[in-house]
Amino acid sequence: MICNHWRSTCSGLLLSLLVSTGHFSFCQKLKPGLPGMAPSRWITIKNTQAPGRSYKALGSAAKAYSQEDLYFKAWIPVVHNPKFTAMLGPQYRTEQLEFKDQGENPLHLLSNWNLRSWGVDVLSCITVDSAAWLLTNLNINQSGNLHSQPSNNVPMNYTLSAVYIKKKSVNSEMGFGIMANRSFNRIVILPVFVYNFNYSSKAGLEMSLPRKISWRHNLSSSDIVYVKTEAISRSYFIKGYDVACEFRRTELDMGVAYNKQFSRLIGAEVFGGYRRNINTRLPGEVTAQKASGFVFTFELYFRSPMK
Repeated sequence: MICNHWRSTCSGLLLSLLVSTGHFSFCQKLKPGLPGMAPSRWITIKNTQAPGRSYKALGSAAKAYSQEDLYFKAWIPVVHNPKFTAMLGPQYRTEQLEFKDQGENPLHLLSNWNLRSWGVDVLSCITVDSAAWLLTNLNINQSGNLHSQPSNNVPMNYTLSAVYIKKKSVNSEMGFGIMANRSFNRIVILPVFVYNFNYSSKAGLEMSLPRKISWRHNLSSSDIVYVKTEAISRSYFIKGYDVACEFRRTELDMGVAYNKQFSRLIGAEVFGGYRRNINTRLPGEVTAQKASGFVFTFELYFRSPMK
């Protein structure tokens, strides 16, 4: 599960709705989001591959591995009226480190990991006036290694965010807010800044700091190209040899994405680029030798059949 100190769970929190998917589609008349943004997701299935990484333990050779994760999320409407909308967003992630080298593996602490994440977003949209909204999101999740412990031993993590969005024009909007995260007894509070601007009929900037900034170009009504940088943070509760610790990494994904809508209900997005590791925390004397490298993602999404 995703717990992090500058981003809530996967593409999935309030800011993911505002910027990645462009849109909170339930508010009446004017809505957050701009023309040309990618459509909102109802169900998301996403696979990420990050090959060519390596770790080593003290006194041993480095071992190569690939990082892979599979992510699922769905949005469920709960309340909808002209002034207030609420939705639930259950989500699940499985992640593994697949070792490539043959022979004895000195990194036994890592080779047996069974990393899992599960949780839910509680998202609300309050209409302040005809061109302003207050969006709040509470994310509750667990993330840990289920190989060495039952799920009820993994602590709960919480992220609460609130953003005020004001639409300046059809092609411009700005927002300010705050995000607070508590994970594994660590509390982080960060400011949030949202800015979306279409500077032409086919191109625009989409910004959600400190999480993401991207340039968008609309090739057609169903084809979008992005050049983007996005912060990625994962944190898992690990227990080995009766000692609890945390596996945590913070990274930046920089590259190009292509979003294609095949129909009114189905679309996909592919991304390729470079994942720059900012920080990695591992148990014991295990250290990261090569934590940065190429990254590839494929996402299949379904839009809501309801208007």
